[in-house]
Amino acid sequence: MSRPVALTLPETAPLALGATLARLAFLVVLVLPPVRRAIGASGLGWAYLVALAFALALVGVPVVRALARWWGVLDAPAARKVHVVATPLLGGAAVYAAFAATVLFNFSFSRQLKGVAVGATIIVAVGVLDDLFDVPARWKLAGQIAAVAVAMGYGVVLDTVPASWPGSWPLNLVLTLLWFLTVTNALQFLDGMDGLAAGLGAIAALFFSLAALQTNQPYLTFLAAPLVGACLGFLPYNFRFGRPATIFLGDAGASFIGFTLAGLAVMGEWAENDFIGLLTPVLILAVPLFDIAFVGSVRVITGKVHSVGEWLAYTAKDHIHHRFESLGLTRTETVLLILFIAATLGLSAVLLKDATKHEAALILIQAGCVLAIIAVLEGVARGRAR
Repeated sequence: MSRPVALTLPETAPLALGATLARLAFLVVLVLPPVRRAIGASGLGWAYLVALAFALALVGVPVVRALARWWGVLDAPAARKVHVVATPLLGGAAVYAAFAATVLFNFSFSRQLKGVAVGATIIVAVGVLDDLFDVPARWKLAGQIAAVAVAMGYGVVLDTVPASWPGSWPLNLVLTLLWFLTVTNALQFLDGMDGLAAGLGAIAALFFSLAALQTNQPYLTFLAAPLVGACLGFLPYNFRFGRPATIFLGDAGASFIGFTLAGLAVMGEWAENDFIGLLTPVLILAVPLFDIAFVGSVRVITGKVHSVGEWLAYTAKDHIHHRFESLGLTRTETVLLILFIAATLGLSAVLLKDATKHEAALILIQAGCVLAIIAVLEGVARGRAR
C-alpha cells in the first residue's frame, strides 16, 4: 500500500515570502502621508523620490517576471548573446511603471515633461511589441522617430544653433532628433550584459541630478531621481554578481532609459557658457555615446555595413562589453569596470560647471584620455578576435 505524498514548499519559500512582505511593507510606509510630509519637511525630497521608485521597482519586477513567464515572453540563448538559459523579458515595463508612478504621485506636469513622458510611453510600447513579436528594425526606428516628434511638439528642442543663424530652427530640430535617436539606441545596444544598461542609467541619472543641483534646477533634480531609483530597484534581479539574471530589461527598458536620459539632457540648462553646457550631458553619457560612435565607425570602415538599413539590422559581439570580456575579464568584472568608467566621466562633467578655461581644458583632456584607453583596449581585443 503506497504512502500518501506530503506536499511541501521549498525550503527557500519562507525566506522568499519574508522578503516579499518586507518590500511591500517598505513601499506602504513610504506612501503614508505623514511619512511623505515628514521627509518633505526635512529637505530630503530627492532621496524620497529615489526610495519610492526603488521600492516600486522592487515590488513590481517580480510581478512582471511572473507575467513574462506565464505569457512565454522569454529571451532564448543565441550565438551573439551571453546568457545560456531562456530568461523572462519585460523588466523594462516594471522600470517604466516605477518611474511613471513616482512622477505622477509627486509632480504637476510641465509642458516639456509631458512631451518626454508621452514620448517615453511610445518608446516603451514599441519596445514591448518588439519583445513580444520581434518588430523589424525599420519599424522600431519609425516608432522612435514618432516619440521624438511628440517630445519636440511639446517644446523639447535643443537650442545648440544660435537663433541669429539662418535656418537655426530646422537645424535644431534635426540635431534634437539625432540626439534622441543616438542616446536611445546607444543604451539599447549596451543591454547585452547583466546589469550594464540599468547600471549606466542609474549613474547617468544620478549625475544629471547633481548637475541640475549645481545649476539651480531642482525640478530636473527631482525628475532624474525616480529614474535613479527605478534602475536601482531593477538591478537586484538582473545584476547578481556571478549568478544569472532572473529577468532582462528587454528593448522596452533599455530604450526607455536612453530616451528619458536624452530628454533630461535637452530640457536642462547645464552652464552659462554654451560650450560647457553642451559638454556636460555629453560627458555624463560618454560611455554609450563613445560605444555607438566607435562601433559604428569600425563597422563602416571594415565594410561590414553599407547603409543605414544594414547598420540597424547588423548584430555582432563587438560592443565595449564584448571586447572587455574577450580580454579575459569575467562578466561581472566587465560590467563593474564600465560602470566605474561612466562614474569617472560623470565626475568630470560636474567639475566643468565652475571650472576656469584652463581647468575645463584639463578636464576634457582627462576625459579624452579615458576614452583613448577604452579605444586601445578595444583595439587589442579586436586584434585577438581575428
